[in-house]
Amino acid sequence: MAKVHFVGAGPGDPELITLKGYQLLQTAGTVIYAGSLVNPELLNYCSKECEIFNSATMNLTEIIDEMERGVQVGKEVVRLQTGDFSIYGSIREQVEELKKREIEFTCTPGVSSFLGAASSLGVEYTVPEVSQSVIITRMAGRTPVPTKESLRSLAQHQTSMVIFLSVQGIKEVVRELLAGGYQPETPAAVVYKATWPEEKKIVSTLEKIADEITAANITKTALIMVGDFLGDEFYYSKLYDASFPHEYRDAKQDD
Repeated sequence: MAKVHFVGAGPGDPELITLKGYQLLQTAGTVIYAGSLVNPELLNYCSKECEIFNSATMNLTEIIDEMERGVQVGKEVVRLQTGDFSIYGSIREQVEELKKREIEFTCTPGVSSFLGAASSLGVEYTVPEVSQSVIITRMAGRTPVPTKESLRSLAQHQTSMVIFLSVQGIKEVVRELLAGGYQPETPAAVVYKATWPEEKKIVSTLEKIADEITAANITKTALIMVGDFLGDEFYYSKLYDASFPHEYRDAKQDD
């Protein structure tokens, strides 16, 4: 029985899709991809016979109907989602509809844009004695955010933070983070279209980042990163210290 396969497309660079995702694209009979959020070069991995649909022009019912049509004629169907679908991927409503129609599906994770952005900057979110936690969130917009998860509330943790889907409101983001406890000189960065050829990176401080983003005319498809992990202060991990027993290094990394 053919299935629907949700596949994380990665952050943009077509080589950053997983091997399994690449193989699913190669064998797919139908691919429904997430519009301009997915690099169209990924579609070059599909066969010439593959039917390709841009979901930017489709509603939920149309998407599910196309999935069902493909499966019924024996085609493997790939739903190509941006980044990794587990973060703001909007697959839950699709999954629920597939369950109602008793259509089997699989999920293949992808590289999230927050990981691509960190790699582009060459930074680590979890710096010893600086930050050991990462908050992934968004500012309230058309999709509300629970009060206890407001930017102002989360800023009290003073840890590494990645803010999705909010660069269009960068000035309000900065106000809320400062009100929550971050200092004006806290390092901040914005990465536009991480790992795409047109990627832009701006590294600054909270008090300056809004003006710099406005000047760069970045209004969408960008991540906001905040925290001392972006700064110059750091402490070396003990993992590769000469005194650390080498036989425990792999185990320590997995802890």
